[in-house]
Amino acid sequence: MAEKNLKKMYRTVMDDHFPSRMEVHFVEGDQRQVLVYEKVTWVVDGVRKGLRYGENPGQQAALYRLINGNLVLGEVETIQPGRHLVGDAELLQSGKHPGKINLTDVDNALSILRHLTDKPCVAIMKHNNPSGVALGETLADAFHKAHMADRIAAFGGAVVCNRPLDRATAELIAENYVEVVAAQDFEEGVLDILSARRNLRVMRLPNMARLSEYALDRVVDFKSLMDGGVVVQTSFVPSAHRPEDFMPAQATKKGREYRIERLPTEQEYADMLFGWMVESGVSSNSVIYVKDGVTVGIGTGEQDRVGVAAIARDKAYVKTADRICWERHHLPFNQLEDPDEKASIEAEVNQMKGGLDGSVMISDGFFPFRDGVDVGLRQGVTAVLQPGGSLNDHESIQACNEAGATMMFTGQRSFKH
Repeated sequence: MAEKNLKKMYRTVMDDHFPSRMEVHFVEGDQRQVLVYEKVTWVVDGVRKGLRYGENPGQQAALYRLINGNLVLGEVETIQPGRHLVGDAELLQSGKHPGKINLTDVDNALSILRHLTDKPCVAIMKHNNPSGVALGETLADAFHKAHMADRIAAFGGAVVCNRPLDRATAELIAENYVEVVAAQDFEEGVLDILSARRNLRVMRLPNMARLSEYALDRVVDFKSLMDGGVVVQTSFVPSAHRPEDFMPAQATKKGREYRIERLPTEQEYADMLFGWMVESGVSSNSVIYVKDGVTVGIGTGEQDRVGVAAIARDKAYVKTADRICWERHHLPFNQLEDPDEKASIEAEVNQMKGGLDGSVMISDGFFPFRDGVDVGLRQGVTAVLQPGGSLNDHESIQACNEAGATMMFTGQRSFKH
């Protein structure tokens, strides 16, 4: 049997047999609403190509953009055609040629960044989840913070910026291995810097200049089932965009009223808003910790809430140790051989509780019991944001009051699967 070249499958571009147009009809009696899509392709090395492949080599894939029609469901209207972001991506450097995950990484970053346009912000995505998201005084500052929030997971990720990419940020990006860089535009000389990374895909998204205008837009979300069936829903839009949109936690149990004893500080409110927007782009069940406009620990896609709170906590300890080691020795923590220095870094990380001391805990769903909230409070979390609505909200309120922490409700669940 001939030896199979396993590396070749990742370099292969699938033949694209998807048609150039797609129409989806929604029919009720004699009323018909039609969504019309056209396939997106790029010229790469003189040849017009679509997506490289789907989630895995061997799966055909295509990107379609909406060019006509929109769906009206009662008072909800989906996005108007022609307002393309990823669908209008200009492939300035094709690298290994983009596949499905590259585009969905960029798209999920945009779904977060559309709510975070007031300050420079960078989202680094890996397998459709953020590894790090950060606000900064400059774009380079935001990238550095987002990258160091989880330098390990950022390897081979997608970097999406909410400002035109400047030289300072490009130089930082080029020091690392990432697969995709996407931005509204690129300052002079930036492409020369990025071209040093031969396999990097560089995408210009002109409509990012109007990114905040997409904050309240809904799209039709399709999920195909294994038998060919389809689940259709309208997309999620966070309803809380200001501190006053949050509700102080309160609950009634057996005739007794439970209320949170203090309101958030200005910084806690800011981190709650930032964290809630990031949380909307994290796979459920999820819990994240944020501090000073930077993600500290991100727990994704778990089956139980106390478990994911603990996973996000543990990741914060691991990533903080790696960050400190990298900044001091330019070495990953797991490659540091000096036992005394390793012990010193571990002691420092433990003292700062993995960077969680003073952080805000964000949950996409309510806490069924106080054990999930307790995971964060034991690490010095000072504020908790969650949807509320559990039969045992009183437990979580009591836990926060005992710790001197505050808790706010969003009144809205943010599941994403």
